[in-house]
Amino acid sequence: MTKPALTLYLAAPRGFCAGVDRAIKIVEMAIGKWGAPVYVRHEIVHNKFVVDSLREKGAVFVEELDECPDDRPVIFSAHGVPKSVPAAAEAREMIYVDATCPLVSKVHIEAQRHAEAGLQMIMIGHKGHPETIGTMGQLPEGEVLLVETAADVATVEVRDPDRLAYVTQTTLSVDDTKGIVAALVERFPNIIGPHKEDICYATTNRQEAVKSVAPKADALLVVGAPNSSNSRRLVEVGAKNGCDYAQLVQRAENIDWRALEGIRSVAITAGASAPELLVNEVIDAFRARYDVTVEVVETAVETVEFKVPRVLRQPA
Repeated sequence: MTKPALTLYLAAPRGFCAGVDRAIKIVEMAIGKWGAPVYVRHEIVHNKFVVDSLREKGAVFVEELDECPDDRPVIFSAHGVPKSVPAAAEAREMIYVDATCPLVSKVHIEAQRHAEAGLQMIMIGHKGHPETIGTMGQLPEGEVLLVETAADVATVEVRDPDRLAYVTQTTLSVDDTKGIVAALVERFPNIIGPHKEDICYATTNRQEAVKSVAPKADALLVVGAPNSSNSRRLVEVGAKNGCDYAQLVQRAENIDWRALEGIRSVAITAGASAPELLVNEVIDAFRARYDVTVEVVETAVETVEFKVPRVLRQPA
């Protein structure tokens, strides 16, 4: 039987960002240096395939530091941790390696500098997300106030409306965040923003790529995990930019083929914590059912690399 024709629009950039790549390397290098097991507080990145792969190599994933023994190394995830976590590790004389993405660390430093200047912080982010918890945990309770939507801005209670600054989670929707920032500036005209956008280059680039492919396609599939903020934002961006069917899939086995009946084109992208292996798996699944033509739609070229911590580097 002749397969129906299908065009796959492959968004670029997609998949791993520099911070995710660095965090995974840190776990692998730690296992190589200290042997298994190496403990990791929280999922190193939000992707089940990646976490399971590292678990097979000797990583043990826990949610809290008190689940780790004193005599084994522990790694803090790419999302960042409150200041209390490394302080507790030092008190127990543990070996620890911080795999926080440098762009998240930049937000931490930014918050600390604003606090030293006597400013109260407002953070735009998602309640309960590890990155939000980590950033808010850089300062004493009450010094960082969370807003999730523009509507939240109207009810947030601040100490002094003229002594404020704001930071954002790095994986938010660029467009949605602009609306929240506008609401903050309208209510608090003297609020100070970041010197450079907090939303990271990878989040921005992947969203721009989706905006480019979404209007071309009958459907958009985002390869990523349901607990991945940047992956979920890609689904939202696709839906808002002309793609009637936008779905998140962890693996090819999760594709709802019945929902795709009669389509002629599909856009594919991947969240910043999803490996290219899973994208290829999805493409192969389409090739098995369709006569596929692949068209890459590239909107940016990424060359960013982050060094691993000195404790894990080989001597020159």
